[in-house]
Amino acid sequence: MATLRMLLVLLALLVFLAKVSSDFSIEVEEEAPLLSQVTVRGGNRRLMQDTDCGGLCKERCSLHSRPNVCERACGTCCVRCKCVPPGTSGNREVCGKCYTDMVTHGNKTKCP
Repeated sequence: MATLRMLLVLLALLVFLAKVSSDFSIEVEEEAPLLSQVTVRGGNRRLMQDTDCGGLCKERCSLHSRPNVCERACGTCCVRCKCVPPGTSGNREVCGKCYTDMVTHGNKTKCP
């Protein structure tokens, strides 16, 4: 009787382990296609890098008459467009249409 119980417990344990190991292989198969959806930039095949919006906007707005307002607007534009133009003013075209065409509710240019 005790051997029969032990045999049933071992059988249940084997079935459980087989189920867990088969679930693991299914999860691995599902994760593999996600790697092919990674966005790359340019021909060098590097992953897209995050932009340091805080540091770049602080430099961009360093000479502005209202640096806090400038940094807030610059931060919004940086997050949306993933770009901050070089220098403290001008050069807006470097960041493309996203940066140059963004406007406020008053229809003024938003990005410094």
